[in-house]
Parts: sequence; C-alpha cells; structure tokens
Amino acid sequence: MTTSAPTPAPVPALPFFDSLAATLRDVAPMPVGIVYPCSAIALRAACELRRRNLARPVLIGPVARIRAIAEEGALDISGCRLVDVADDAQAAQCGVRMAREGEVAILMKGALHSRVYLHEIGHHDSGLRTERWMSHVYILDLPGVGRPLLVSDGAVNIAPDLDVRRDIVRNAIDLAHMLGIACPRVALLSAVETVNPGLQSTLDAAIICKMADRGQITGGIVDGPLALDNALSAEAARCKGVRSPIGGQADILIVPDLESGNILAKQMTFLGGAQAAGIVIGARVPVVLTSRADSLSTRLLSCMVAVAMVRKGYRIARPGADGA
Repeated sequence: MTTSAPTPAPVPALPFFDSLAATLRDVAPMPVGIVYPCSAIALRAACELRRRNLARPVLIGPVARIRAIAEEGALDISGCRLVDVADDAQAAQCGVRMAREGEVAILMKGALHSRVYLHEIGHHDSGLRTERWMSHVYILDLPGVGRPLLVSDGAVNIAPDLDVRRDIVRNAIDLAHMLGIACPRVALLSAVETVNPGLQSTLDAAIICKMADRGQITGGIVDGPLALDNALSAEAARCKGVRSPIGGQADILIVPDLESGNILAKQMTFLGGAQAAGIVIGARVPVVLTSRADSLSTRLLSCMVAVAMVRKGYRIARPGADGA
C-alpha cells in the first residue's frame, strides 16, 4: 500500500516590512540628508542605516555638537558625511537645498521641530513643492491583519479642504503602488457610512468618490463615507447592510483631519502593537517625517520606505506653483 506525502503546512506570509526589506537587499545605498541629527537616537539611526547598507548618511547640523553626542553615546559616525551649519533652521534650509540640487535623494528629520522642518520644505520659492499638495502617510503593519494599512493625513494638513483631500487620496494611492499594492482599496472615513449634510466629511467623501468615477482619481478603488468598522471588517459591513466595493478590506484609510489621523495611527501603534513608518509624499523627494520621540525601529522603517520609493523611480509630480 502506498501512502501520499503529507501536505506541507502553508508558509506564513512575511510581515510587510520584512518583505519590503528583502526587496532592498541588493539596492545601492542612497545619500540621505538627516536634518539636525542632534540627539543620540538620530545618530543611532544614521549609524544603523549605514551598517545595513541602506543609506549613505549626510549629517546636516552643528558638527561640534554632533561629534560630542556621538562620542558620549560611543557611536561611530566616521562613515557619515558631515555638513556644518549653526542651528536647526539653517540645517533645514541646507537639507532642502541639497535635495533640490540632487546631492541627497531623501530627506530625514532629526531632532528639530516638525514646524521648522516643514516650513523650509514647503517654502514657495526655495522649498520642495510640486503641483501636488504634500501629505503625510503612516504605513502600519498590524499583527494579524495580513496586509499593511496606510493612514493619511495625520501629520501635515490640519483641516484639509476638498482640493487637499483629493491630493491626499492621490498621494496615498501613488505610495501604495510604489509599495507593491497594485490596486489599493481606499476608504474615506467618517463617523457614519451615509451622506449627512451636517457632517462635512461625508459630503467630501461623496464628492471624492464621484471624482474617482469620472477619472479624476485613478489607480485604486475609492469608496466612502465609511465608518472605521465597515472599512476594516466585512462582518461589520454585512451587519449594517453596507454594500461597498471595499468589502471591509481597506488598504488605505483617509481620515477627515489631522487630529483623527494622528490619534488613529498612534492607537494602532501603542495599543495595537503595529510597526510603523511615516513619510511625506508630494514633495520633489521622499521626506521622512518622524516624531522626535519615535523609536529607532520607526526611523529605520520610515527610511526603508523612502528608499523603496526612490527605487521605484519616485516622480509624483512636476515642480509647480499650485501645490503646498
């Protein structure tokens, strides 16, 4: 009597960031401008990026202070290029200039305030603006979900109007494509899943969906308004009688405003155990935007996303005057 070989157990899919790292193993390290890296964790990130052969760090800030921090933390920055400027504002100006002139492929935030960093990046004349509005995307890999979730915008646009929300959607779709999501499902979030004239986010969602229907937004499946449960749970959508092409399987969550996006992403990180990265898209180069309190892991993962974007030929928009 012959017996058949046992069926091998399915191989579990790698977590998203592990899979992304595997695609970057043979990519030549890129020059990354780290703006004002005047903290131990910012310098640790630079050293780790160099050790992993992901980047050639360019440390932009007061060199004497940077060297002192490195010495105190026993960090070897000898393999990093140092560009001496006096303070955080000048570091941001220098980093933006280097990005405009092609000296660095990516900009990464160090130990300066986001307001100073973004002010120079968004400057009308000397910044990195394009015809798109810039927006921030959190990339989150949650345990048990089986796919990355992109949340936008939780860091740049405080209360986006319809024009900005349109570009937030377009930017997130473009990023999803660069991360290997061929046809992302985009959920336009609100508190409810029906259009309510008293709730502006539902009206904006309905208009953006019509834009997608008319080909003004392409590259993904866009639906809304949707409450968070309907966007992420097919069972919740079924129980509520919500018929949506998203089917509870959203890849991108578009939030109504910065506060809701920031809170949602940090809930997923601190309570849901998500690995997280943060990137600004819509500028001339990928812009890594992390909190000064973010972990080493978040900084490395964010830079890894930026490297993947450059590898995919990041060209989101032409330089122009009507973006922000």
